[in-house]
Amino acid sequence: MDNYEVIQALHKSLPPFSPYVPASLLPSIALILLTSTFAFAFYFSTLPKDTFPVRETAVASLASILGGFGVVALFCSVGVNV
Repeated sequence: MDNYEVIQALHKSLPPFSPYVPASLLPSIALILLTSTFAFAFYFSTLPKDTFPVRETAVASLASILGGFGVVALFCSVGVNV
């Protein structure tokens, strides 16, 4: 039981959690990331089809990464902390 009391005292002495990115910036970050995702998706759909799709792969990968982070920022901004 002594071990539990030590851990409980340590827990009470620690500072509260504070995120690196303020929660007030999350809606703006989500808007920017998701808007750029849709812009890259439009650009991807208008690219000419190449035989070796390096540019298509790069644009699609960037849009996918931005969309993933944008959705996470959107979820966190509405209170679904993922």
